[in-house]
Amino acid sequence: MRRAYSVETVRAAEAALMKRVPEGALMQRAAAGLAAACGDLLRRNGRVYGSRILLLVGGGDNGGDALYAGARLARRGAGVRALLVSPDRAHAGGLAAFLAAGGRVADGPDGLGGLDLVVDGITGIGGRGGLREDALALLRAVTREHDRTPVIAVDLPSGVEADSGEVHGEAVRADATVTFGTYKPGHLIDPAAEHAGALRLVDIGLGPELPEPPDLEALQYADVAALLPVPGAESDKYSRGVVGVVAGSERYPGAAVLAVSGALHGGAGAVRYVGPGADAVIARFPETLVHAGPPSKAGRVQAWVIGPGLGDGRWAEEAVADVLGADVPVLVDADGLRLLEPETVRTRTAATVLTPHAGEAAALLGVAREEVEAGRLAAVRELAARYRATVLLKGSTTLVAEARDTPVRVNPTGTGWLATAGSGDVLSGLTGSLLAAGLAPRDAASVGAYLHGLAARHGSDGAPVSAQDVAHGIPAAWRDVRAG
Repeated sequence: MRRAYSVETVRAAEAALMKRVPEGALMQRAAAGLAAACGDLLRRNGRVYGSRILLLVGGGDNGGDALYAGARLARRGAGVRALLVSPDRAHAGGLAAFLAAGGRVADGPDGLGGLDLVVDGITGIGGRGGLREDALALLRAVTREHDRTPVIAVDLPSGVEADSGEVHGEAVRADATVTFGTYKPGHLIDPAAEHAGALRLVDIGLGPELPEPPDLEALQYADVAALLPVPGAESDKYSRGVVGVVAGSERYPGAAVLAVSGALHGGAGAVRYVGPGADAVIARFPETLVHAGPPSKAGRVQAWVIGPGLGDGRWAEEAVADVLGADVPVLVDADGLRLLEPETVRTRTAATVLTPHAGEAAALLGVAREEVEAGRLAAVRELAARYRATVLLKGSTTLVAEARDTPVRVNPTGTGWLATAGSGDVLSGLTGSLLAAGLAPRDAASVGAYLHGLAARHGSDGAPVSAQDVAHGIPAAWRDVRAG
């Protein structure tokens, strides 16, 4: 599992560790890891000896890491130059080591010639509010002349927010980021994560100093495999989970088909469907149990999914109210999010999972969509707290948050192929099947998002993908996870 901590927590852990190790040891460990990562990249494109490297160096420890790493690379025969954003604030020890190793300080961004690598050591995790004008001017000049040169960021791309994943103005776009001790939220959450490129974590001995729980976590294959509900020899359809689906309308019957498809491919023991799309559902999935409604009269279920393609008529309003009155977990998506009563959600005794995209989240919070997209972490936490629910905020990095103080989960399997009509309906059915199987709401939402992303990759194979392809890719994603 990838775990991420806030800058404040990382700083406290570093301070505790520095009391037990020689002075400067942490910076040397970081510099060694950074130099190794730079060397690996350079060897893939040629060799370290004779390569041409430019360091963009800010003040403080981030610039010191870059300078010490530059010194190591210079001793290996690389030609290393440093552009100092603020020469009077450059790390004194790092600069001395850099010059002693044969590194040179460049007079400015002009006339640098060809470069094999740029190392971004301007601000790192300590930056706030975007890049200052002097750093921004330097970055623009280098980028303009060397836009095809690989960039490695030190700890975090300069100009992004480490704690929130927000980006204010222009920021470095790195091909890779080398971070130290632990991941930070900005490594995992867009839009900042989009700037980080490939991530490489360098162990500097910080682990024992980091508290539990982390601020964020991202499940990996083994974590998901441990959570997957696998039937035993004595299982029946009820122990595997019966999920009720209330979706579709005369205008959007396909939403019903896709939600049911997600539930069935997600391993539900049975699916009970209630809504106007019964004929379309039965035509595709004859094993579905259909009922005219209301949902509370449809029969036994372990969880409900409501909302995809439901519309906004009287029947839809009554169905949402009816389902929210049930004493089983309920997942609310799409049109259901517009029709729910906030106080009804807050006072439910059974679990509620809300699955908005950015526009729906903005409507629930009463803010502009752009505000949600720029501050995804703050938005999902606020939604979970305000509605006392588990919230799955869809997007380029899907986030899952609970009302209680547990780590926000970040889904690492997202793909642009999921940006297709109906894929969210499949996710709702899939997650509902996991709720019905007995997974806790946060686990069901996290595993659902993880499988959903893998399923899209299976369905696409590098080609355009439809929501039906995503649904059909779920069993293959399931097998992949179990196989490790």
